[in-house]
Amino acid sequence: MSSRFNNSILLPVIISALCALASAQNMNSGGVMAPPANVKPPGLKDVGIRQNLNEQIPLDVTFHDESGKTVRLGEYIGKKPVILNFVYLRCPMLCSELLIGLESSLKVLKFDVGKEFDVVTVSFDPTDTPALARAKKAEILKRYNRAGAENGWHFLTGSQESIAAVTNAAGFQYQFDKKTGQFAHATAIMVLTPSGKLAQYYYGVDFPPKDLRLSLIQASDNKIGTVADAVLLYCFHYDPATGKYSLIIGRVIQIAGGLTILLLGGMLLLLFRRGPDHDLRRQGSSHIYVR
Repeated sequence: MSSRFNNSILLPVIISALCALASAQNMNSGGVMAPPANVKPPGLKDVGIRQNLNEQIPLDVTFHDESGKTVRLGEYIGKKPVILNFVYLRCPMLCSELLIGLESSLKVLKFDVGKEFDVVTVSFDPTDTPALARAKKAEILKRYNRAGAENGWHFLTGSQESIAAVTNAAGFQYQFDKKTGQFAHATAIMVLTPSGKLAQYYYGVDFPPKDLRLSLIQASDNKIGTVADAVLLYCFHYDPATGKYSLIIGRVIQIAGGLTILLLGGMLLLLFRRGPDHDLRRQGSSHIYVR
């Protein structure tokens, strides 16, 4: 059998298998639906997440980095996909859960923070300080434990004006409770394109690594990832309503149909190249004549 015939069969087999495997993984994820786009805790109408897909994050607003240096947000956006998230550094529980959950998901990926993508964590508490940001960054990077991540995961603090500019653009709504001295807020991460546009939202504190990988590849316009990842993106579609990738049955059927045509065409081509004389020669060579 010719190598060309082998390749014509092997490639669609691999594509079909990848889609089937991805479908099985998607079904085995537990079937738990993500919160809806507008996550509103009971009794707090001004708290939640409003999806502003394709909106531009303001790049000229200034913050302080972990060292206290004044920086523009645009210094961290422009070359790679970015995972943006909002916390306040003295949060007693939920914000730490978000950061730990994000770190745990990113640790599963073969992509590295600071190489294929960056992470920007912005405090929405104007009283948070660079010292608090530095301590939180050290805690999370110790858990992540990958070389170079310190250059790709940034913790920023800033004024109320700067915070409002970014949270409003991202649709992140929160509220300060004077009785408890704490902020009421929802939890989510946002995936930005290299130019700083909001591409996808993921809710909660637990983020499926498979979906995160696909979202980063899609946000980068396939500039990172492998051929197999590109195939999976063809088979799956991001659903803003659920914050997840769902299987596109029609595309899987297209691949299966194409696979069938290629297999049949390859077999016909092989038979055509062999020809009838080939089989006759084989039969003749196998006969033993006894006189």
